[in-house]
Amino acid sequence: MHILFIGDIFASPGRRIVADHLADIVAAQRIDLAIANVENAAGGFGITPVLAEELFALGLDVLTSGNHVWDKREIYDYISRQPRLLRPANYPAGAPGSGLAVLQARNGVACAVLNLQGRTYMPATDCPFRAADSLIGSLEPAVKVRIVDFHAELTSEKMAMGWYLDGRVSAVLGTHTHVPTADTRVLPGGTAYQTDVGMTGAYDSVIGGRKEIALERFLTGMPVRLEAAKGGVELHAIILEVDSASGKALSIRRHTLRGD
Repeated sequence: MHILFIGDIFASPGRRIVADHLADIVAAQRIDLAIANVENAAGGFGITPVLAEELFALGLDVLTSGNHVWDKREIYDYISRQPRLLRPANYPAGAPGSGLAVLQARNGVACAVLNLQGRTYMPATDCPFRAADSLIGSLEPAVKVRIVDFHAELTSEKMAMGWYLDGRVSAVLGTHTHVPTADTRVLPGGTAYQTDVGMTGAYDSVIGGRKEIALERFLTGMPVRLEAAKGGVELHAIILEVDSASGKALSIRRHTLRGD
């Protein structure tokens, strides 16, 4: 089976390129399950119920997130009611929503999508490694296809998670830093891995924000609010081929498109 994972959708430029190309990618690449990280979809800060519904309507099956998921208060009630919008599973008990979705892909195969968040230079959360153990342990044995979005700052923490879960999940895909990495591979145990999938948004920017504002912040040290950039829009994604019987990754490759 084929699985699409789209890196952090950033503001309206990211949403627009997904709207323009998602259906064509799904058809051309014979995608059975389409996932995207959406924690920056609303102007670079969080996700709203309206935007989540728009992204589902485009054909995305599961939406993952990260530390910005709570930026819009209107998402609190929605995320409790929408099981296909995930927040990191290792937030403390009592946080709304869930970090695990189990669903049937287009080809009828049962799949699990897990969302975890790193702890270094990130908001305080429970241990993502132990949370991963708990989530995997909760799955029915028949659910072999398991995709992990690990939303973390450090490359070392992401790599450690890849090795920790090698052979137990189909893929560990990093998000959060908005810069695609060149370490796409299948680990020895059959887990596909990339440290960061990259951002889907404006690359004529500083990680999605206007260059001028980012430079002002660095040069003055003042708390200037980020604004989304518009130019050089690119879609960065991963396409996985997974053996549905074993859950092992057969291949992983980067898929990049440039906007008009």
